[in-house]
Amino acid sequence: MELEQKAEMPVRYEFRFPDGRLWVHEVDVAAPEAAANAEAGPDWARLEFQQCDHCPLRAGEVSDCPFARALARPVAVLAHSPSYEEVLVTVFWRGREIRQQTTLQRALGSLLGLLGATSGCPHTRMLRAMAWFHWPFSTSAETLYRSLGTYLLGQHLRQERGLEPDWSMDGLRELYRNLRLVNLGMAGRLRAAAEEDSSLNGLILLDLLAADTLYSLDSYEGELDGFFAEYFEEG
Repeated sequence: MELEQKAEMPVRYEFRFPDGRLWVHEVDVAAPEAAANAEAGPDWARLEFQQCDHCPLRAGEVSDCPFARALARPVAVLAHSPSYEEVLVTVFWRGREIRQQTTLQRALGSLLGLLGATSGCPHTRMLRAMAWFHWPFSTSAETLYRSLGTYLLGQHLRQERGLEPDWSMDGLRELYRNLRLVNLGMAGRLRAAAEEDSSLNGLILLDLLAADTLYSLDSYEGELDGFFAEYFEEG
């Protein structure tokens, strides 16, 4: 299994702009913190710079916000590009090539979600399991499906190890509440860093998916029922 995981690293995003520019960003899902700590982050990535109110990290022990540190390179490269600019994005992962012509805003939303989940932020670390099976450009329904499926499988594996499972999914709701606060805090940081709105709007799009998922968890109205018709049959 370990050899299989190493062979699948990293996730590679290629952004091709209309003027011919090509920008590439790779995310090592196995050990992202090591890559992030290789060089100093910008001032806006310092932990105490607009630190999230619910952040458990301490400035005396950690110099940079892990999530902000992970975003430093994309922001530096893409801060001058407007969110509505059309880009051709190709993602290479697990031997697959996924390509989509879309706006920079949506493309960044996909990349930022992966970066957040693998950044080492205490409030996003539970999303790491989803990052191992990253699916670019997910819709709200796909995000809900993957979130629920990943969390419930995690609870089954906990139970198999003699740990208390959370079948009520209260922990998942709390995770997404905290995630929304993290996104709000990161938006404040990016406002101080980005000259254009591409990175900020990518984060806003990501937050909309988080909000939609949280709403579905708190007020489920059968959004996924149609995919599980066979499960509702008697016998």
